[in-house]
Amino acid sequence: MKRFGIAIAVAAAALLAVGFAARVMARASDAGGISGTVHFQGKAPVQRPISMDKDPVCVSQQSGTVLPEDGRVNDNATLPNAFVYISKGTGNLSGHVPANSATLTQKGCMFEPHVLGIMVGQPLQVVTDDPTAHNIHVSATKGNRDWNVTQQPGTPSFTTRFSDPAIMVPVHCNIHPWMEAFIGVVTNPYYAVTGADGSFSIKNVPPGDYTLSVWTATFGTQERSVTVRAGESASVDFTFTGQ
Repeated sequence: MKRFGIAIAVAAAALLAVGFAARVMARASDAGGISGTVHFQGKAPVQRPISMDKDPVCVSQQSGTVLPEDGRVNDNATLPNAFVYISKGTGNLSGHVPANSATLTQKGCMFEPHVLGIMVGQPLQVVTDDPTAHNIHVSATKGNRDWNVTQQPGTPSFTTRFSDPAIMVPVHCNIHPWMEAFIGVVTNPYYAVTGADGSFSIKNVPPGDYTLSVWTATFGTQERSVTVRAGESASVDFTFTGQ
């Protein structure tokens, strides 16, 4: 009887697992997506090379000219480092806070990535790969506290979290003034950062009517209204202009 009871319990657990998986698959099939490109028109800003002469170690970590990330325009007339996110909408925007960390790395006396997204309460891991000291200074923004931490070469990473949403949280190095990054702190997982081709893709978005927002460090912000339908991907493009 005992073995029979165990077998029934195992079978019941298996059925529950199958049922849960089926519900997850059903929710995934009901979801849609948003994709598009952040374009640029006009004259791109003139970018002046970064001087790292203040720290010879930083100079030794670079093999050529280093240009600022802000104001950069891709070869295909699109923008990198644009933070695209759902700022509001009628769909179910709730989501579990990821247990895995978003990572900000100091490498070559620059922050990588220059722009990143993270959810409120999600761990942010700060790592240094450089053979020189850095001081990471996160400015207080919309309820988040101001803090700075010094990392010496070879020291372990440290982890922190943000308590409130903010677009955007600036990060600087007090030792190397050219180092900066921006963190988009949001309350849902529906965001993306454009790369070398200016495109973005936000997946598994619940059906609904939304405001899709985009932030850039140099060219400002924009918004678009978008409707996401089950099983479909909506297309939204943005265009910023220069001087």
